[in-house]
Amino acid sequence: MEQDTSYLQELEAKGIRPSQQRLAIYTYVKTHRTHPTVDSVYTALSPEYPTLSKTTVYNTLHLFCEKGLIQKVCIEDEEIRYDAELKEHIHFKCSVCGEIFDIFNEKTAALFKNCRNLLPKAFIPARQEITFWGICPQCQAKDDTER
Repeated sequence: MEQDTSYLQELEAKGIRPSQQRLAIYTYVKTHRTHPTVDSVYTALSPEYPTLSKTTVYNTLHLFCEKGLIQKVCIEDEEIRYDAELKEHIHFKCSVCGEIFDIFNEKTAALFKNCRNLLPKAFIPARQEITFWGICPQCQAKDDTER
């Protein structure tokens, strides 16, 4: 897997010692915007890194979250995914193909701001997630052509 030197610098800037495995994991999450799970990262990288373990992947992703490089996303029960996109955005999960899409538009920022305004003043949110489930445009188009 080709690794970007800027990813190395991002790890170092957060005080993370950039081992080969850490850099590979970070590169994978940054370049595969599929909101991968620990299992999917492990499955993708283990052929190239035979000494890689699921525990290493889990601990590394947890470290990246703690350092603010990526974020955990809980779209389905008991399934933690990881997202390298840190700007506020909406997730949309297609119930047909299972793909998760990042949605950015001018209304997204207003939506997040309005959500914070729903809380009483004594509550200070640390993070929030907004997820929609439905059918993506590609699956809708496939369904239309099958009729």
